Amino acid sequence: MKKEETYDFQIKSCWHSISRMYNQKAAQEDITASIGYVLINIHSKEGTPATKIAPMLGLETRSLTRVLKSMEEKGLIERRPDPLDRRSVRIFLTELGRAKKAKSVETVMDFNLKLQKALTESESNSFFRIFQKINEVILQNQRHEF
Repeated sequence: MKKEETYDFQIKSCWHSISRMYNQKAAQEDITASIGYVLINIHSKEGTPATKIAPMLGLETRSLTRVLKSMEEKGLIERRPDPLDRRSVRIFLTELGRAKKAKSVETVMDFNLKLQKALTESESNSFFRIFQKINEVILQNQRHEF
C-alpha cells in the first residue's frame, strides 16, 4: 500500500494545507494561526479562564503559555484575576484582540462557505459522518491502547 492510500496520510496532508492557508491569512494580520485559534476561543465580554483554553484547543499547557505570552506582548489580551476565584486568572481580549478575533472568525467562516459551495449536501453529510467515525475509532483505540 502506498502512503498516499492511507487515511492518515490524507488527513495529515489536508490539515497541513489548511494550516498553511490559515497561517498565510494570519500573517497578513501580524498573527499566527495558533493565535487566531486562541482568539476565537476567548469569550469577547466575559473573558475565559486560562485553564480552560488549552483543553479546548488540544494544546499542551507549555505551548499555550508561550502563545499567551506572545499575545500579551502584541497587545491582544490581558490577564486579570477571576472575580469569583482570586487564585485563578481570566484572559480578556483587548480592543485589538477583538478586531483580530473578528478577522480570524471571518477567515474560518469564509473557508467553510467555500467548502459548502464546493460540496454537495450528500458529500457534506458524508464528510461529517466519516470524521465522526474516525473520532470514534480513535477514542475506542485510546481506551484499548493502540
